[in-house]
Amino acid sequence: MSSKIDLDRVEMPKQSPEKRKRNFQEVALGYGPEQAAKEANRCIQCKKPKCVEGCPVGVEIPTFILALREGDMPGAVQALKRKNSLPGICGRVCPQEVQCESRCVLGKKGAPVAIGRLERYVADWDLSTKKCPVCELLPPSGKKVAVVGSGPAGLTCAADLARMGHSVTVFEALHDGGGVLVYGIPEFRLPKNIVRSEIEYVKSLGVKLELDSVVGRQVQIKGLFEEGYDALFLGIGAGAPRFLGVPGENLSGVYSANEYLTRVNLMKAYKFPEYDTPIKKGKKVAVVGGGNVAMDSARSAMRLGADEVHVVYRRGREEMPARLEEVENAMEEGVIFDFLTNPTRFLGDERGMVKSMEVVEMELGEPDASGRRSPRVKKGSEHIVDVDTAVIAVGTVPNPLIASSTPELKTTKWGTLVVDERGRTTMEGVWAGGDITTGGATVISAMGAGKIASADMDLWLRKDGAWDGK
Repeated sequence: MSSKIDLDRVEMPKQSPEKRKRNFQEVALGYGPEQAAKEANRCIQCKKPKCVEGCPVGVEIPTFILALREGDMPGAVQALKRKNSLPGICGRVCPQEVQCESRCVLGKKGAPVAIGRLERYVADWDLSTKKCPVCELLPPSGKKVAVVGSGPAGLTCAADLARMGHSVTVFEALHDGGGVLVYGIPEFRLPKNIVRSEIEYVKSLGVKLELDSVVGRQVQIKGLFEEGYDALFLGIGAGAPRFLGVPGENLSGVYSANEYLTRVNLMKAYKFPEYDTPIKKGKKVAVVGGGNVAMDSARSAMRLGADEVHVVYRRGREEMPARLEEVENAMEEGVIFDFLTNPTRFLGDERGMVKSMEVVEMELGEPDASGRRSPRVKKGSEHIVDVDTAVIAVGTVPNPLIASSTPELKTTKWGTLVVDERGRTTMEGVWAGGDITTGGATVISAMGAGKIASADMDLWLRKDGAWDGK
C-alpha cells in the first residue's frame, strides 16, 4: 500500500443513461480486477475499525478488504460470508453510505472506501468461480426450526441457524424464493440470477425451501409446532400496500407500487407477451412518494416506454428518504421530480380509466417527530395535471394473515408484531424480525434482525431455557 492516502474513490462504471433507460439490464457494471485492487488499497486498516460498527450484520470489513488487496480471493469470500450469507445482494442494495461507509475515517477528509462496491466485487467473483467451500457447520443439534418468509430476514436467520447445526425449513408463500428481493426490487438494480444464486448458497448449508406455502392459511403457527418444529422465526415482511385515501384511487390505471413492481419484477411484465403478465405502459406516468420504492417504480415506468415520468413528492429534495444514488440515477434517466406537490384526487374518463389528477402545492413548516419539516398546503394552489398511469408508493403495512390467525402474537397499532431486543414475540418459541416488526425498512436492517434472532434462538434451543418474551 502506498504511504500516501488516496482520498478519491474509484468510480464504478455503469450503463449510459440514454442506453439504460430503455432496458432492464443492470445499471451498475461493477469493478474490474484493477479497479477493485486500487480501491482496496485505499483502506488504511484501522486498528479499531468503526466501519464494522456501522454494519448491521457485523461484516469483517477490514479483513475481507485486506484479503482482496493481497490477491487472496477465497480468503476474502470466507471473511465476507462469516457474517453475511447474501453479499452479492448487499453489495448492490445496501445503503452503505449511511452505515459502514459513513463511519470510514477517510470520509472526514475525502471519500470513504467504497465498501459496498468491493463487497459486490468479491461476491460476484465467488458466484462466477464457485471455488470457495461451504462454511463449516456445527454438528446436528437435533432441533427443528421453521422460518416463515424467504426475504432477507428469513434467509439470514435460516443460514445462521443451519450453520449452528439446526435443521431449518423455510416456508415461502410465493412461487419463487427471495421475498421483496424478487418482487420488489427491479432487475436493473438487483438481477434475479444474483438472488437465486445466493438462495442456492443458503440451501447448500442444508436449508430446505418450501414454496407456495402460505402459513396462516394452509398451516397455522400452532400447526407447525404440532408437526415437530421446536422454534419459529417470522420474517414475512410488510407486503400490503398503503394508499393515499383520496378520491379516484380505484380508477383503472392507478396501481399500488406493490402490484406494479410485482407485475414487473416477479411476473416479468416487462417481457410481455413472452410472459403472460399484462401491465399498462403509460405515456405520462405519475409516481407518488419519495423513497426507494418510488425510484424503482419511476425508473421501471421509464423502461416500459413512458414519454414522461414524474415523481410527485410532498416534501423537498433534502427530505427524500431514497438513496442519493437512486435519485441521481433517476434524474440522469430523465425522471422529472415535482417536489412540494401532493395529489388530492384522481379523475377518470367515461371508461373508468385515470386521465388526470388534482394536486396542490406544499410548503414546509416545523420538523415533525421524524425530524423532517412538516408539509402544509398552500391555499389556492390546486391545479389539474394530465396522467394516464399513477403508482402509489407511500409505504407498506404488514399482511394481517398470521397475526389475525394467531391471537397469542401481540401487534402494534400499525399492525407490526411486538418483539423485544432479542426478536422474541409474545408467543413462546416464536421470534420475528424485519419489516414485520419495523414496517418498511432496508434489506440490511432486516438481515440484522434475522441475525440477532438466530443467535438468541440457538441459545434457547440448546438450553431449553424459560421463555420470558415481553
